[in-house]
Amino acid sequence: MTGAAPAIPSMPAVDDSLCEDLSTAALHLARRFHGGATLWVAAPAYPSHAHHVAVEFVHPVVVGTRALPAFVLAEADRAAQARVLTQAGDILLIVARADDRIALELLARAPAWGLTTVWIGSGARPVPGAADHVLWLDTDDPAAPLAGGYVRLYHLLWELTHVCFELLEPPAPVDALAACITCSDEGRLGEVLVPPTVPGSSALVRAGLGTEDVDVTLVGEVAVGDLVLVHAGFALTRVDVP
Repeated sequence: MTGAAPAIPSMPAVDDSLCEDLSTAALHLARRFHGGATLWVAAPAYPSHAHHVAVEFVHPVVVGTRALPAFVLAEADRAAQARVLTQAGDILLIVARADDRIALELLARAPAWGLTTVWIGSGARPVPGAADHVLWLDTDDPAAPLAGGYVRLYHLLWELTHVCFELLEPPAPVDALAACITCSDEGRLGEVLVPPTVPGSSALVRAGLGTEDVDVTLVGEVAVGDLVLVHAGFALTRVDVP
């Protein structure tokens, strides 16, 4: 006696809102690639998705056109790996649900590293602003990550990005930092690379497009990896990692 075959979860529809998110993200990524960016992919709970994304991006959609550089972040400490390998202007693509602690840490630090961020996932949505581009399946089905929905999303992103890349005028530079009208600076997220060596000296901080010496007097003692808000050469406050 045989039982009924298990039901195959249906994939949520790609509605108008998600189509707009996909097209906006693809154009932004294409511009970054034109500026020399590399794509870094992390999927802590679904490593096969990370490898799948990277493989797709290095295969051009249009035969005979350029491959786009893409690599997987797969070390146990992905934040440490990304800190060393990424450069300002690169892209970080995350495949994870909204409660993934590794994904949250990477995305929290990405602005200090100068990275454009894309987050693919499902279930409860991330908080607004958690990534530059959020490509989300609005379904609570726990099988969604393995039912084909994620694959469809990053396949669409891959194809659209390659098409946009071929249509763009080369090359687009990395966006310049916005400036405060009074002091030519803005509040920027920074990550401490080297704490002050003696009291009263500056810390070496990575903040967006490069490194700089920052006065940390206002926030007190800092350690390697701490996140701070930088403005006009001073660390104004600490920023917690989710």
